[in-house]
Amino acid sequence: MSEYIEIETEISDDDSTLTVYTNLRLNEGEVEQYHSNNELEEGSPVAQALAVIEGITYLQIEDGDLTVQRDLDTPWHIIISDISAALKDFFL
Repeated sequence: MSEYIEIETEISDDDSTLTVYTNLRLNEGEVEQYHSNNELEEGSPVAQALAVIEGITYLQIEDGDLTVQRDLDTPWHIIISDISAALKDFFL
């Protein structure tokens, strides 16, 4: 495990989806999809760590990447900040 976590983000042109790219291995290669907070709470350890973030309505985890959709009332910058903090807390 690297002691440095690299996180890059990209918001889709239509503002509907956030992609988070990391240098981490977030899962064992199986694509994980979560459509509710309850599913996140019962999911993989990384999904459970992200379940506390308000505003996430959909999460996909694949290798080192996350695909996120949000509640429109929650600004992307808050979700990005919370995801970054949760990943750092989880892995460091």
